Amino acid sequence: MKAVQTSPPTTAAPTLHGSVTLDPTSPWFSGHFPEGPILPGVAQLGMVYELLAADGRTVPPLRRLSRVKFKKIVRPGEALDIQIEYCDKKGQYFFRITSGNAEVCSGTMSCGSSEQ
Repeated sequence: MKAVQTSPPTTAAPTLHGSVTLDPTSPWFSGHFPEGPILPGVAQLGMVYELLAADGRTVPPLRRLSRVKFKKIVRPGEALDIQIEYCDKKGQYFFRITSGNAEVCSGTMSCGSSEQ
């Protein structure tokens, strides 16, 4: 997945955008489920964190996930768009994954220590 920063790096609230086409031979699909493979939710969340850390950005460890909603099953070969917005609270990011016009997953990811 290649990350593209869509707002200037000097902006206090950057927006990140990434896209990925899911390889049907990916290990994420083996065994989940053999008769009808789908992308596990943990893989979707991993892609969000990976985008945060793309292009050499340092991201503190994941602390909490909140209001996460999985709304659509994701199949091999599907193209996904990932958008992340920095929230007002330090270390908190709102994310949204879409496939075409359909929302796949959304929620808030918090990174760093609880004192932030």
